[in-house]
Amino acid sequence: MPPVNSPTRKWGGRLQQGLLSNGGTMFFKRIPLFRLFGFQVGIDLSFLLLAFFLVWSLAAGIFPMYFEGLSRGAYWWMGVAGMLGLFASIIFHEFCHSLVARRFGMEMRGITLFVFGGIAEMPDEPDRPLSEFLMAAAGPLSSIALAGALLGFGQIGVWRAWPVPIWGVLMYLMWLNAALAVFNLIPAFPLDGGRILRSGLWAVKGDLRWATRVASHFGSAFGIMLIVLGVLVFITGNVIGGVWYFLIGLFIRSAARMSYSRVVVRDVLKGERIERFMNPRPVTVEAGLHVADAVEDFFYRHHHKMFPVVSDGDLLGCITAEQIHRVPRDQWADTEVGTVTEQCTGDNTVNARADAMDVLTRMRSAGRTRLMVLDAGRLVGVLTLRDLLSFLALKIDLESDGRPEVALNV
Repeated sequence: MPPVNSPTRKWGGRLQQGLLSNGGTMFFKRIPLFRLFGFQVGIDLSFLLLAFFLVWSLAAGIFPMYFEGLSRGAYWWMGVAGMLGLFASIIFHEFCHSLVARRFGMEMRGITLFVFGGIAEMPDEPDRPLSEFLMAAAGPLSSIALAGALLGFGQIGVWRAWPVPIWGVLMYLMWLNAALAVFNLIPAFPLDGGRILRSGLWAVKGDLRWATRVASHFGSAFGIMLIVLGVLVFITGNVIGGVWYFLIGLFIRSAARMSYSRVVVRDVLKGERIERFMNPRPVTVEAGLHVADAVEDFFYRHHHKMFPVVSDGDLLGCITAEQIHRVPRDQWADTEVGTVTEQCTGDNTVNARADAMDVLTRMRSAGRTRLMVLDAGRLVGVLTLRDLLSFLALKIDLESDGRPEVALNV
C-alpha cells in the first residue's frame, strides 16, 4: 500500500471532495424553460450575469463604435437582440451535439445555458471514438453553418438597405458564431476540439482513460494560459476583460480535471454492485416513536441525516433531518415519526444489484448522501455516499501505477 502522503492518496482525497461537491462550480440553480425535440432546455441563474453583461457591453460599447449616429434606444434594442441571438446560437450549437449523440444511442439529459456559454448534459461517456468525434464535431460545424447563413442575410440587408440595427445585429451574430466555432475547436478538453483530440487518441491506442488524461492535460494547460492572460489584461487596465479571461480559465481547468476524474471513477466502479458497499445492518426507527425521542436517540447519537422507518419489521419509508425541521419544535413530543415519514420512492431507495456508477451519478445529481437499499421490496441495507467514495479512493490507491493521477495535480 502507498505511504499515507503518497500522490495517489492525495488525489483520492481530492477526488472525494470534488465528487461530494457535485462537480464544483459549474451550476448554481437550473431553471427549465422549454422542451425542444425531447430535450429539456434551461438556464442556470449564472446565465443572467452573462446576459446583463452582454447587453450592456453591446449597447454601450461595441454597437456605438461600429454603427455611429444611432439613438441610444436603438443601441439598447440592438444589445437585447444580440443577447437573444447569442442565446439562440448556443442552443443551436448544443442541440446539434445532442441530436448526434441521440443518433448514436447516447443519453442526453438536456441543454443548460450558464455564465460561460452552454452545455449538453451527457451522464456517460461515448461508447466508441467515432461516436465522440461526430458528436463533438457537430457543434463547431453547426456554428460555422449558422455564421454562413447570417452572413448571407446580413449582406442581403446591406444590399436591400434594411435599417442599420437589423443588418448590424445579423453581422455581429455572424462574427459571434464564427468565434464560437473557432474557440470550441481549440484542442483543450472538455471543449469540442479537446473531445475531437480525445477521440483520435482513443482510436489510436484503444484506451479511453489514457486518451482522456492526455486531452485533459491540454485543457488544463489552456486554462492556465487563460488565467495568466487574464492577470496580464487586468494589470494593463482592462478590468472586465481580465476578470472574464481569468474565470473562463479557472472553469476550463477545473472541468478538464473533473472530466478525467469521472473517467477514472467509471473504470474503478465498472461492474460493481451496490450491495458490496452498503451497510447490511442499518439502524432503523420505529414508526410509533415520537419525533423528540427520534432526534435524541437516533439523530444526535448516530449523527446521520436519514434513517429507515419500520413498523413491525416492515419498511414504511425514511425520516430525514429536513422533514423533522418542518415540524414545529413544540410539537416534537406529540408527533409520531410515522406521520412525517417520507414514503419509499425511486429518489430514496436503490436496488441491491444496481450498478455503482449509475447510483453514484444519481446521488450526486439529486444531492442525496444516503439511500435505502432494497431487495424484492425488503430493506437489506443503507448506502452512504461517503462509504462509496472511500472505497473508490482506496481502490485507486491500491491499483494505481502512480502516473495518471499525479499528472492531474501538478
